[in-house]
Amino acid sequence: MSPRIPSTLVGVSLLALSTAAVAQEQEQPLTLDTVHVEDERESATGPVGGYVARQSASGTKTDASLLETPQSVSVVGREQMDAQQAQTIVEATRYTPGVRSESFGADSRNDWFLMRGFPSQEAGYYLDGLQLFSSSFATWRLEPFAMERIEAVRGPSSVLYGGTNPGGLLNLVSKRPPAERLLHVEAGINEYLNGYGAVDLGGPIGQGGQWFYRVTALARGGNTQVQYTGNNRLFLAPSVTWKPTANTSLTLHGSYLVDRTRGQNFLPYVGTVVDAPYGRIPTELFTSEPDSDHFQRDQALIGYEFEHRFNDTWTVRQNLRYGHLALDFQTLYGVGYAGSPEGEQLARGNFVTTPLTNLFTVDNQAQVRFDTGPLQHTVLFGLDYKHYALDDEQGYEAGTSLDILEPAYAPVTPTASRYAVNAVRQNQLGVYLQDQLRIAERLNLVLSGRQDWVGLRLDNSLVPASSYDGGEQAFSGRAGLIYTFDNGLAPYVSYARSFNPVAGITATGELFEPERGQQLEAGIKFQPDAVKASFNLSAFELRRENFLTTDGAFNQLQIGEVRSRGLELEANASLVQGLSLIGSASLYQLEITQGTDFEVGKVPVGVPQLLASLWLDYTLQSGVLQGLGVGAGARHVGASFADRGNTLEVPGFTLVDAGIHYEKGPWQAALNASNLLDNTYVSACSSATACFYGDRRRATFKVGYTW
Repeated sequence: MSPRIPSTLVGVSLLALSTAAVAQEQEQPLTLDTVHVEDERESATGPVGGYVARQSASGTKTDASLLETPQSVSVVGREQMDAQQAQTIVEATRYTPGVRSESFGADSRNDWFLMRGFPSQEAGYYLDGLQLFSSSFATWRLEPFAMERIEAVRGPSSVLYGGTNPGGLLNLVSKRPPAERLLHVEAGINEYLNGYGAVDLGGPIGQGGQWFYRVTALARGGNTQVQYTGNNRLFLAPSVTWKPTANTSLTLHGSYLVDRTRGQNFLPYVGTVVDAPYGRIPTELFTSEPDSDHFQRDQALIGYEFEHRFNDTWTVRQNLRYGHLALDFQTLYGVGYAGSPEGEQLARGNFVTTPLTNLFTVDNQAQVRFDTGPLQHTVLFGLDYKHYALDDEQGYEAGTSLDILEPAYAPVTPTASRYAVNAVRQNQLGVYLQDQLRIAERLNLVLSGRQDWVGLRLDNSLVPASSYDGGEQAFSGRAGLIYTFDNGLAPYVSYARSFNPVAGITATGELFEPERGQQLEAGIKFQPDAVKASFNLSAFELRRENFLTTDGAFNQLQIGEVRSRGLELEANASLVQGLSLIGSASLYQLEITQGTDFEVGKVPVGVPQLLASLWLDYTLQSGVLQGLGVGAGARHVGASFADRGNTLEVPGFTLVDAGIHYEKGPWQAALNASNLLDNTYVSACSSATACFYGDRRRATFKVGYTW
């Protein structure tokens, strides 16, 4: 195992140093250099003005202009989430290029998404720059009402974040305590009688101008499109900021989330994608047992963000968070037809899991700005640490079958058998260095390097011989160059390498090698002065190496490589006053280049190679109907495959969304419908016996009041 760094040492080092500096500041008169303030300059962690973001910290960990960042980064702001009434994180990314959201269809349990063709939900889910690592069935989930922005960083990002997916990551930025008083309440209900109420309160505390707070809360309850399956949630997120000086801030934040729902339907290819002799399985059919099926998530997060600017040159930051997650999941899920391959009896497996997870992460940063001749440097030094602990238990046995046409439900005793009882511990220590060089005010060169040490231990209670204890090292690097012209045109090129630890051992008892990713990307960004808009075009070749595959006998082999080549186009614009546009197109060519003989040259299962979307929103700016607006959009997902041999195709689909909204004074009201035409479609299949229907039409009405 890699040595575990005491959390007390890592967690207080920079905080103690900077607190002493704050105390010294308060004892002596504070002298500040003259600062030229830009009007309403966007902050990388603050609100997005409309649909077009200018700044982001996700690609560099510094407050950087997107026009000077040589990487594909897309930002979904609060205004877009509200206009589309996004109820989940993946709903909010439906119109984001490179992101295939809802990759397993209508699932009230988890957020599933692909980035540039690769599954990214386990290692590519981040909150405020810190990873929410998932494995097994222990999955974190976040509430979009508590988010200020969602940022999709496409391509390898291990050089800043450590072990992560090569396709990219989603970094969610929380709402922070505001400097001015905020009071907002809203309530809504959809056509499945699933309703919610939410509050967002914040502002200064007292008269000193040093303390600020925010409380975000939401309660949701009601039905979904599947019988007996509710979608119930309680969420609370308080935060408080202390700003003793203009150069220092400390934000304490926490959240508690409770989810109560049921399992997802696993349905056969025949009867969903294509007709069975009896037709198609209804989308509302519940295939488990109502009296015994349950999915319960209890999740708590607590941490802080600290920043102190010593002067115009040196700034230090520390972000720390502890998370606790407990799941209790019991379900019967479909494993194909019983008897005749196209009969009416669905065979089911009786599954249970109760994982318990604790996650500690801390990221220490020191930023220094200086010049060397004609070069302007922004150098970032970083030391981060992650400790992940999972106590996992999983059980399975054959269950009773279910008549699809005339289901008869009966209570089922949870399986007592267990095929996995594991204790997993992972420690990761990373050191990184980045230099953002500006040359002659136009050319920006970003050079980054990182070294990681990862320790992995698994204690297998059922099969002790499968236990392991070992460590790996990995180096990640990135180089990017972007040139910005006066007219807002900025061509760029970049190369990046990444890694992701792989749990498990080879047949000879050695740890699997980490997955590797490497990408070459070139593109053009354009932000014209005449209109608030952003246009981005990127082309890339991305390789994912050392991923696990299986042979015909289901033995795990680490011989895999997948190549993803693609083009991505993005347009965000405020064309005229009141009119906003979001457009994207993603065209991929994915191919398994190394693996078992029968899959080489094939496309990975469940991965579409074409994504396209367009959304327009217009609000009247004057007249008796001032404040009335309408929005409409269409999104297309291309065809994919349900089997590794690419013989079972899942057709693509196009969905239409629409909404109407009205704002007058402190009041807001909106009616939105996703999948307006109520198309029935299969979102994806992970095998011939595991296909997943997508969301049917869901109309939602909400009303809000802000004062």
